[in-house]
Amino acid sequence: MSNRVKTGVEELDNVIEKGFPKGSLILLAGEPGTGKTVFSIQFLVKGVELNEPGVYVSFAEARDTLIENFSIHLNVDLTKLEVEGKIKILDITAIKEEALPIILVSILKEVEALKAERLVIDSFSALAQAFKEPIDVRIVVHTVLSRIVRGMNCTTIMIEEVPIGESKIGFGIEEFVADSVIKFRRNELDEHLFRDMEIIKLRGCRLKEHKLVYTLDKGFKVFPPFKLKPIEKPIRFQPIPDPPNKYSTGIKDLDEVLEGGIPRGGVMLLEVSEKISALEYHLLLDPIASQFVLKERSLIMVPSSGDDARVLRNVEKVYGVTEDEFNRFIRIIMPKGLTPPVTLPYVVSIEGKNWEEDLNKALNIAVELSAGTGKPNLFIIGADTLTTLYGEENCEKILNLGATMARGSNSLIVAIVKAGYRNLAIKLSPIADVYIRLVRKHGCLLLYGVKPRTGLYAVEMDVSKGYPLPKLTPII
Repeated sequence: MSNRVKTGVEELDNVIEKGFPKGSLILLAGEPGTGKTVFSIQFLVKGVELNEPGVYVSFAEARDTLIENFSIHLNVDLTKLEVEGKIKILDITAIKEEALPIILVSILKEVEALKAERLVIDSFSALAQAFKEPIDVRIVVHTVLSRIVRGMNCTTIMIEEVPIGESKIGFGIEEFVADSVIKFRRNELDEHLFRDMEIIKLRGCRLKEHKLVYTLDKGFKVFPPFKLKPIEKPIRFQPIPDPPNKYSTGIKDLDEVLEGGIPRGGVMLLEVSEKISALEYHLLLDPIASQFVLKERSLIMVPSSGDDARVLRNVEKVYGVTEDEFNRFIRIIMPKGLTPPVTLPYVVSIEGKNWEEDLNKALNIAVELSAGTGKPNLFIIGADTLTTLYGEENCEKILNLGATMARGSNSLIVAIVKAGYRNLAIKLSPIADVYIRLVRKHGCLLLYGVKPRTGLYAVEMDVSKGYPLPKLTPII
């Protein structure tokens, strides 16, 4: 028999060594609206899947309301589970101090009758309001701990409401007797709703991560630090049809966030924070590039710092772009000192000194490619490279002129602005039709739109189609 109890949140189980210690007391704390009840109901539903019955004791919310709200939110029929004897929901919303002993006895009886292996007390804060003396709190906590948790080996979640703006958890007693203490928080990240949890204590577990991002989208989901995933059976990238007057990004989730894609003749600004690696932001860029190239449109690229022509070739192989397609449709523009020692048909060398001469050379290449395909071009430009070569002021001039050119030819420009160039991003924002920021918090990649303004999305790597794509989940 396992000595771990699955939480109902797979990603959290992976962080805390496969679940809560069996027969432990978990204190779940947080302000109103942080998802404590969602997590707890999901915890019980997971128990049903594993043939581990559970009891839910509600001191704060009426039984019928609880069942109605969370059956919909978690897409599960709580009434049916109760009829089948797999869970029991106790409604004790009206409580007086003199009734406490009777209530505690009834909880014990329900746990015994159901042979429950899981128990949720929601919330201890509401229960404690009936106490006159702090000593009563200690008595109840120890009753729950000794008779239910320890005596019956019943893994118990005890919810604690934290008043808005306060950091103290309950009466202070609960923290010391609980085996685990987890705090849910509702914050802001750049004026966007941001949710994170802190594992303050978890006995018997060595934690690699103490803080994790989560969402309440379609239940309770945790996002551990971002990881690249291997592709077991590579498949050639499948382009997405372009909506009217827009270009698809090749990423279904991102198209939905942008209400269809990027306007034709438009500019997309991608700002990445200092904690984002090239492989991570390429998870957004490469599908856009593949979308164009595999529709026989040309791509002209000025690599950002850290990118190399041969590395970019290898990356595109992941999406099934052939060598012939790469040579026909892709041009990578690099200053002479950075070009590979061998001649590559897709690499164009520039002096990197006079921005006007180099821009004219790039535009001539664009005209030539467009004439060959009969279609508009995609430009992916590292703004940091332009700034290094020509200075920030000339970088602005180049991108402003490029934006004018793009609108006239229905082309698309994607400009990458890296950490340390926030002022440049702000200066360029007026020419951008789409302005996206990619940041990292607690190891999790997060994306949001500045223009158009969007919510906050967690970014995961999806390889289910046979090539890398970002999976975006809203933080709600």
